[in-house]
Amino acid sequence: MTFRLTAHEPRGFPHVLKVRLRKLNDVAIIECSGEVDLYSSTQLREALVKELNGAASSVLINMTGISYIDSSGIATLLEGLQLSRKTQKRFGLYGLQKNARSVLRLARLDTVFTIWENEEEAVEKIPSTQPWAGL
Repeated sequence: MTFRLTAHEPRGFPHVLKVRLRKLNDVAIIECSGEVDLYSSTQLREALVKELNGAASSVLINMTGISYIDSSGIATLLEGLQLSRKTQKRFGLYGLQKNARSVLRLARLDTVFTIWENEEEAVEKIPSTQPWAGL
């Protein structure tokens, strides 16, 4: 399933976020590309809620294609982490680009989220993480 949202802020700059869902064994992977901001974070939230309430025991977000993330995007990730605790699902991020990693580090959230470098490492290690690690 792929979601695509194009929104425009008052100055007319387009914001595009593509979200694609896929499964790998018992892991739901949410692949994102584009910008996660006030205008597009609802698409990521919808995918997170769907997958964290689904059958998979673990949910990963592939952040490789995220070119920008603002505070509403971070709030969406935190909401996903909190929902993972409620649903007792494992939750993590991988493939963070420099700017997204810097935002998480600045907010001191790089120690709250479980973060891996790439998909191979994430899929291999997520089964051994505590389902409600983080907050």
